Amino acid sequence: MNICVVGTGYVGLVTGACFAEFGNPVCCVDKDASKVDALNRGEIPIYEPGLEDVVQRNAKAGRLTFSTDLPTAIRDSLVVFIAVGTPQDENGRADLSFVREVAKAVAENLDSYKVVVTKSTVPAGTGKMIREIIEEHQSEEHPFSVASNPEFLREGSALEDFMRPNRVVLGTEDEASAAILRDLYRPLYLIETPIVVTNVVTAELIKYASNAFLATKISFINEIADLCEPLGADVHVVARAMGLDRRIGPKFLHPGPGYGGSCFPKDTRAAVEIGKDHDIDLRIVRAVIEVNDVRVTRMLEKIRIAVGGTLEGKTLALLGLTFKPNTDDLRESPAMAILDGLLAGGARVQAYDPVAIPLVRDEARDGVTYCADEYEAAQGTDGLVLATEWNQFRGLDFARLKDSMSHPLIVDLRNIYEPSRMRERGFDYTGVGR
Repeated sequence: MNICVVGTGYVGLVTGACFAEFGNPVCCVDKDASKVDALNRGEIPIYEPGLEDVVQRNAKAGRLTFSTDLPTAIRDSLVVFIAVGTPQDENGRADLSFVREVAKAVAENLDSYKVVVTKSTVPAGTGKMIREIIEEHQSEEHPFSVASNPEFLREGSALEDFMRPNRVVLGTEDEASAAILRDLYRPLYLIETPIVVTNVVTAELIKYASNAFLATKISFINEIADLCEPLGADVHVVARAMGLDRRIGPKFLHPGPGYGGSCFPKDTRAAVEIGKDHDIDLRIVRAVIEVNDVRVTRMLEKIRIAVGGTLEGKTLALLGLTFKPNTDDLRESPAMAILDGLLAGGARVQAYDPVAIPLVRDEARDGVTYCADEYEAAQGTDGLVLATEWNQFRGLDFARLKDSMSHPLIVDLRNIYEPSRMRERGFDYTGVGR
């Protein structure tokens, strides 16, 4: 069936490419003409492993096209996915102006039955708002359905998450749209993917509840790591033993500098604001946010103590700038906040990241040098800070590092290495909760 995906950001591009991989004709629409032109040349605007191959393969096969012509794409499609940005407003709520804009465009170009599906992360009640906008602005009266199909894509593993998801959530209000969306996901039936069918508002809330819970696990284990340090306990063992309990599970029990990216910070704040709108105080989610908000400050204090009590005049290597590996996403990245904190404390920083350097090189930051690799970054430094756990940082040549550094100090904010092994290699080593 013909699909229109509005928005070619992270979610929209992955969604469009994967539905085309399932064999559907897909038109991805964006009002940024330069981005559309680049996509039509096969140039991918984001770093996501495997995505470029999928886009180019399906574009070559004629299943995946890119356009700025939203009216035509709407009229030519049975299903319209809304995958535009929902950035935070000044109060922490999701800004739905782009969603409203698309809903109005759908109304003005509604010439036959359509299923209008929100893929963007939107507050509970957005589906009702979209329905009202379409009903108010449609130029001709035609039947339509509004549905919710929240995404659960991990940056760096998005293709795997789309092609082999833990579950698919379909929020619908009628049998026709439910049948159409089930048919879209039919390729997943072969791998017995659970399909959760519910109403629209429940589907909308599932996304916020899921992200808030995952963020809770991160903030929880970070607090336990803080407690481990004065007690002399090892958070690595604590987390492993906790994770072996099937009621808890091991995922997201990894202490570090806090969560970042485009989802958890935005979605936890938005969840709190949704609660306020309905006189519900989401105290646990508020606490999760509070713990995360002070996390970078605590990591900077850890670094300051490790280098002798002051950052002033120190030269430090910083490995990793993105909020997690296998992505070029710098949004709310703890590593970037640490970079700025080190500079503010008077340190000079030699930074390296496998993919993000071109994105930050032109930003105005005095005191930072962007390096070609991890060994250039370490040259002549008073210490090395591991801020993002890229795979290539898991097998460093420590003899080479030790020879090149002024002082063999490693502050491992991701607990990549074992403290005892690092000390055997002659390094002063500081981890998190160990």
